Amino acid sequence: MLAHCPVFRMPHPLPNPTAALNLPLDALPAHCDVLVVGAGPAGSAAAITLAGAGFDVVLIDQQAFPRDKVCGDGLIPDAHHALRRLGLLDAVLARARSVRHVAVIGPRGGRIDVPGTLAVLPRRELDWMLCEAAVEAGARMHAPARFVSLLEEGEAHGRRVVGATVRTADVTREVRATWVLIASGAPPQALLAAEMCERRTPTGVALRGYVKNPAMVDRITELEVVWHPRMKRGYGWVFPGPDGVFNIGVGVAHSHAFADTPGRDAGQTMQNVNLRTMFDEFTRVHQAAGDLVAGGEWVGELKGAPLRCSLRGGKLSRPGLLVTGEAAGSTYAFTGEGIGKALETGLAAADVLIDGRRQQLPEAQVRATYEQQVRALQPRYEMYDKANIVNMHPWLVDLVVWSAKRSPSRLRRMTGLLEETHLPRSLLTVKSWLRLLFVHS
Repeated sequence: MLAHCPVFRMPHPLPNPTAALNLPLDALPAHCDVLVVGAGPAGSAAAITLAGAGFDVVLIDQQAFPRDKVCGDGLIPDAHHALRRLGLLDAVLARARSVRHVAVIGPRGGRIDVPGTLAVLPRRELDWMLCEAAVEAGARMHAPARFVSLLEEGEAHGRRVVGATVRTADVTREVRATWVLIASGAPPQALLAAEMCERRTPTGVALRGYVKNPAMVDRITELEVVWHPRMKRGYGWVFPGPDGVFNIGVGVAHSHAFADTPGRDAGQTMQNVNLRTMFDEFTRVHQAAGDLVAGGEWVGELKGAPLRCSLRGGKLSRPGLLVTGEAAGSTYAFTGEGIGKALETGLAAADVLIDGRRQQLPEAQVRATYEQQVRALQPRYEMYDKANIVNMHPWLVDLVVWSAKRSPSRLRRMTGLLEETHLPRSLLTVKSWLRLLFVHS
């Protein structure tokens, strides 16, 4: 089924590329206020905010823009809120396909549509728009440029980050910065180079491709997420994007559950995950997915990517440096959604640096405030970690569907969870999950 996928071509035309992106590395300045490593949602959100507040910002990425990024492309409510704050929501929604529900589909075909504020836009476009906005705000974007190592001053426990060494194929440059912001996504290389990595292996893995099938536009109108025993420990999705192009993929949370556990042999304990086999199973057990692929045209090859989830796996700060976005584990383990929280953590990093300058706060206080703000999100991640039991026991989805269909109030609670307007602490216990499913309110 997958042997004839063509080489990737852009699913949709990009907005007018008017900003000066991808500056060469030999034009890199010797000094800036903030060096942002990674021009994805977290890095670009921070760069937009900092540059808008008068900071001298340099943004680097190891790939020239526009570039592809493996993602489900779903924009859930937290992403809408962050994009609104950045002043980009209207522009993004003008390009995206807006949808009204997340369809939760169980192994027996039971389905419930959870209302929400939702949209789909390929990351190739979204990241371009964010990066372009950063440049228009005053940031300087250099790509391709790979972060190599930190520049540090001081001795032993008094060391402070004062910049970084970056490189292309034939050019190496040093840039000194008052702050370095690591927003490099799930791959561990930048975290390792910055001595901020606590877990080399990913939390989960995902595989996705793009299929153009105009005949399915009126049939698949919502975000469809499907669980089935034949997709072991994971789930499949079909998200309708603009111009008749659909994002289709599969994901597995906790795919490397014991890989970094002391005393465990990673080769013996890592779960055996074959995402291409899982993808084929998805197209067999979910008819809409099978029909989409069978009658559609591949406009993007299937690509895999790691996920770094649950605010685990990386340190958040050290003197002169902050870690944000998926590098800090900002993706939700249960669903793989990460754009919104990447934007939020990037905004949080920018906010503390702006407040620190305005109020002339000690650096330690700036870092502590940032870590406190990120850790304050932890209950949301714990809730999604608890929900991950559904990936291990897909029959629970049938129970959720049955329960929600019996009570409009339960469906409203599920909408509240999606919109993040209803986040009871009790959802962290088994008892409260039972309450969500069975108690009227």
